[in-house]
Amino acid sequence: MKTYVTKPAEIERKWFVIDAEGKILGRLAAEAAAILRGKKKPIFQPNVDAGDYVIVVNADKIRLTANKEGKKTYFVVSTGYVGHNKFLAFKDIKAKYPERIVERAIKGMLPHNTLGRQMFKKLRVFAGPDHDHQAQKPEMYAL
Repeated sequence: MKTYVTKPAEIERKWFVIDAEGKILGRLAAEAAAILRGKKKPIFQPNVDAGDYVIVVNADKIRLTANKEGKKTYFVVSTGYVGHNKFLAFKDIKAKYPERIVERAIKGMLPHNTLGRQMFKKLRVFAGPDHDHQAQKPEMYAL
């Protein structure tokens, strides 16, 4: 048997829209990361970026399980001085920058190297129901 090697010229990329309204953050992020990596395709290889583009809409309507919405905090580097750590609550970030919550969750599930950064560039997150990628003819992705 010969081993099939995916070449970058052979990769066909599609655009998918994921509606985040009422979805759980972690489950949505895991599904989006799998699409970005290309794990849903038969030509998947861990060293090749064969993934598709993902558009996440309604990021402001994402939710967490149990009682985490009031307890979850995010670490933010503020000054660089020892002991000057800053923690922001989930609900505060969701009110001001809902896109960043989804982006951060998905980025954490991608490889932490140059290939992961390349995959992350194929992600678009919007707080509302509208996006500006109609020209790419994206398909709705059902979770």
